[in-house]
Amino acid sequence: MKSIDLSAPLDRRRLLKVALGGLAAGPLITSSARRLAVAEEKARSNIGKDFVTDIEVHNIMVPYHDWLHDTLQHFYGPTRRVIYVVHTKSGLVGLGEGHSAEPQSVIDRYVGSNYFEWIGDETSLPLGSAMYDLMGQAADIPVSKLFGKRHRQWVPVGSWTVSADPKHMAEAVSRYSRAGYTWLKYHLSPFENVMDQLEAMQIVAPRGFRIQFDLTSGGTDDNTQELLERISKSPLAGAFEDPMNTKDLDEYALLRKHCRLPILLHHSPLQFTFDVLRQAADGYILGHQKIGVAMRRAGLMEATNAPFMLQNVGGLITRTMTTQMQSAFPTAHLHTHSDAETWKEDVVNETIDPVNGLVRVPNAPGLGITLNREKLEKLKALKLPEQPKWIIRSQFANGAKMYNIADPKQNIFMVRPDVRKLIPMSYASPISSTWWDDDGSPEYKQIFKRIEKEGIVLEK
Repeated sequence: MKSIDLSAPLDRRRLLKVALGGLAAGPLITSSARRLAVAEEKARSNIGKDFVTDIEVHNIMVPYHDWLHDTLQHFYGPTRRVIYVVHTKSGLVGLGEGHSAEPQSVIDRYVGSNYFEWIGDETSLPLGSAMYDLMGQAADIPVSKLFGKRHRQWVPVGSWTVSADPKHMAEAVSRYSRAGYTWLKYHLSPFENVMDQLEAMQIVAPRGFRIQFDLTSGGTDDNTQELLERISKSPLAGAFEDPMNTKDLDEYALLRKHCRLPILLHHSPLQFTFDVLRQAADGYILGHQKIGVAMRRAGLMEATNAPFMLQNVGGLITRTMTTQMQSAFPTAHLHTHSDAETWKEDVVNETIDPVNGLVRVPNAPGLGITLNREKLEKLKALKLPEQPKWIIRSQFANGAKMYNIADPKQNIFMVRPDVRKLIPMSYASPISSTWWDDDGSPEYKQIFKRIEKEGIVLEK
């Protein structure tokens, strides 16, 4: 009996051969392959031979919710996305979205093909999503059933923001909890004191609301175990993501033993293989994995009974696709993230909002969402302003002041300022910060020039 190589790419012929030939592919892949074979036969019976005739590519800009705009605009500048509208000979329309346009050479590979040729797609996540949308519509089943048996009708979903002053953090908890979320994720930043943020959030958080702290693999001078222990005392503390250098799996396993809260691994140095077998974490985050890759990883997670989530950032098209996938992956118990809740407009007619931290998996054929042309054209025409560089003005409890330049094109600096190799910092420093935009004053120009010359300004 031969075993399947889970590191090799999946494709339609290989997936079906594995299942129908009875090889040891694991329950998830075998189940998916059998269901896809049935779905393809049903699609052929429903609409005959079909193929992709045209792919529309639309560049859009998407506005943040008003209460989040200033914060996210300073971190990242305006949001851009690409919407793919795929047409077939039979008149079906499939949807996908991504952060940037695929090369024309990639798009051309899909045109003229039958969408079932893209089972286990590892070429393009947004176009692969559109192909699965078409498969489901043609077979008259929701996308989730193309991946296997549905394990949950409601999928846990989390909310997201960035690290800012305690007032913003409290507002995020308040707004998201009222909107039906029970989890909030954010990246810690050494420009704010995490304990001050927690204190503010605790005042407004309902019982049962939890925080997922993303430490972005460290980068500060904190003693990780000691910091996690301090944070863990808060009733809001729920989980820690990438708390230290992800290359050190033995240290991760040791930290896991000493931390009472779950440790989540996102940036896996071994592509979620040996680190999962090593049990380096309590759960895993698969970020923007192409469909075939996510299927293989989900199979390994099932074999080791390891909880995980999908984290694919995008709008409601992306949220719907990840929800469909997570409903079919046996151990995808953790809350998924797409950050769709941060934008106030989208291009589809439907919404997929949470109730008590869960979103219902659509039951309509395909993804279960439809394009709104009017909304699409509006966002195509929208021109949002860019965010220029600005000054982070920080003050320590002892009166010392610190000034740094923030650049949305290097937004990692806001959570990992060590990338500029300027000064040691801590998530628990007695520090608070304000964001200083160019107000045209001589003082701003003077400080900005000093920072450009010195790298950082630190003074009494």
